[in-house]
Amino acid sequence: MKISALTYAFGLSLGAWLGCIATAAFADDPIVFVSSFAAGKQGAIHAYKLDLKQGSLTLVNRTTGVSNPFFLALSPDRKFMYSIDAEKFGGKEPEQIAAFAVMGRTGQLRPLNRESSRGTASCYLHVDATGKTVVVANYSSGNVASLPIKSDGSLGEPASFIQHTGSSVDPKRQKEPHAHSIVVSPNNRFVYAADLGLDQVLIYKLDASKSTLVANDPPFAKTPAGAGPRHLTFHPNGKQLYVINELLNSVTVFDMNADSGALTEKQTISTLPADFTGTSYCADLKITPNGKFLYGTNRGHDSIAAYSIADNGKLTLIGIEPSLGKGPQNLAITAGGEWLICANMPGKNVAVFAIDAQTGKLKSTGAPVEMASPSCIMLLP
Repeated sequence: MKISALTYAFGLSLGAWLGCIATAAFADDPIVFVSSFAAGKQGAIHAYKLDLKQGSLTLVNRTTGVSNPFFLALSPDRKFMYSIDAEKFGGKEPEQIAAFAVMGRTGQLRPLNRESSRGTASCYLHVDATGKTVVVANYSSGNVASLPIKSDGSLGEPASFIQHTGSSVDPKRQKEPHAHSIVVSPNNRFVYAADLGLDQVLIYKLDASKSTLVANDPPFAKTPAGAGPRHLTFHPNGKQLYVINELLNSVTVFDMNADSGALTEKQTISTLPADFTGTSYCADLKITPNGKFLYGTNRGHDSIAAYSIADNGKLTLIGIEPSLGKGPQNLAITAGGEWLICANMPGKNVAVFAIDAQTGKLKSTGAPVEMASPSCIMLLP
């Protein structure tokens, strides 16, 4: 894939880099890990402390020695960190997943080992509920893999590798598969992978004891044609799966059958104002821990769409708030649901918003923190 196309696909401009944020509630004030996606010493994982009273971020540590760390994931027990590690992101050679031990509440990370992701432009990681498996989505090569996690947090060689095949209706973005995210279901029985190139959410059965994936029956669910599904998130009740569609700027709601893994489309709703005529592409979505509100990012319109969630899982738009920076890439919400963190990737800052517990509306806490093009954010309990 040409570098310009890869840059376009991830919402980058040339010379702009990515980062990744994950929150971990180690103490009363969470630690926020932020990876700067760049080579050499620039490619560090930063650790910030989030003040839960003020919504402010303070740098406490910086870990180097990982190259182009695009995406991060933390184990359920918060003892281990996993990061994409790529000498040349999206090149011909498969990238790696680096494992780290989290050194208490200091924000420091101790390297453990690295294993192949079996793909290129590796763009998403998720750890299963047992902490024994990490799954990875590889965008450019259009495949997914699963790797076992050893008792010391280090990674074993990939236990499963699945190549996606096919295409969809957009001749520029959907000529081939592009796995863009992968998440484990709340019951830890299934794994769902959003493939932007196929307009599908592929479904796999997870054997957590062996860290293996096999195709489910049914093997996938379709999104609207040309939607370009990007990121996935489950409702806390485990009954709905929400998919944000990069190309059509929308969110699709699926009902999930916890026994069969099957998905049934319930609703698709826009993330943009009705009168917007410019170019914009969605990136990430997150739900508050109480299941009342959902937020999704618009890159181009540079905003965060906020929705209320009904008892049946359907969405109603609350409002659309400026993201305080260009190209909002990803979101994180604190465990108590008080704060939303937004990474404005090409805007090179991270903004913090207070969440109104009654209405779901967002309010900025002040000037964003400047940093080198932060990106994909993951919420942890």
